[in-house]
Amino acid sequence: MSTPTRPRVVLVVGATGSIGHHVVAEAVRQGYETRALVRDAARAGRLDPDAALVVGQLTDAETLVDAVAGIDAVVFTQGSSYGDAAAAEAVDYGAVKNILTALAGRTVRIALMTSIGVTKPGGSHEWKRRGERLVRASGNAYTIVRPGWFDYNDDDQLAITFLQGDTRLAGSPVDGVIARHQIARVLVDSLASDAADRVTLELVAERGPAQDDLEPVFARLDKDAPGSVDGVRDRNNLPAESEPDRVRADLGALAR
Repeated sequence: MSTPTRPRVVLVVGATGSIGHHVVAEAVRQGYETRALVRDAARAGRLDPDAALVVGQLTDAETLVDAVAGIDAVVFTQGSSYGDAAAAEAVDYGAVKNILTALAGRTVRIALMTSIGVTKPGGSHEWKRRGERLVRASGNAYTIVRPGWFDYNDDDQLAITFLQGDTRLAGSPVDGVIARHQIARVLVDSLASDAADRVTLELVAERGPAQDDLEPVFARLDKDAPGSVDGVRDRNNLPAESEPDRVRADLGALAR
């Protein structure tokens, strides 16, 4: 499949969250026709007023059909509370599944935010990893971003740095830190980047100023292997063949 041209209409999933509202603002700033998916329009007061609000329930694909109509790209920023496996399945995984289901096979550009340390076995993070696999199996162009700890960086710690292999597994800010607004920038920048297509990365900030252009930074990364449901350097510690039947069925239904 060829890499799509720059999208025009972008849907932000998790738009009212701590990262999502930054993504909405960044997408508007970059000139995208931006839609913010919300459960209740009355709770969306702090979102950029130039974004259009669309109402839907992440747990119900039928309510998302209107939200995805005519979109060219989707940015996923939703997240559940750590340690709640049921919520993780419904939100971290279920939202990805339901948006893809609502798209009914139509291709879009995807930017999916998960988390640094997502490949560490056990716990609710495994549902984020399964959500990543749905995106890779879907056949869409995508960038998967695994940010470090939000807003723990110092004022001079703004140099955007990409890692691969998910090797930082302490479960604390020692794994890496990144500002929320920078996460939003990376997600939105990836939508129009050829170099970012089919790439999985961990995102942290190092000492120094932020780069003006992220394309050379994306270009240094390895692409995910064609046909693989895992990131290019991820450990093989969650075998697809050992997954629950419902997860394997979802992958099979989306694969193309």
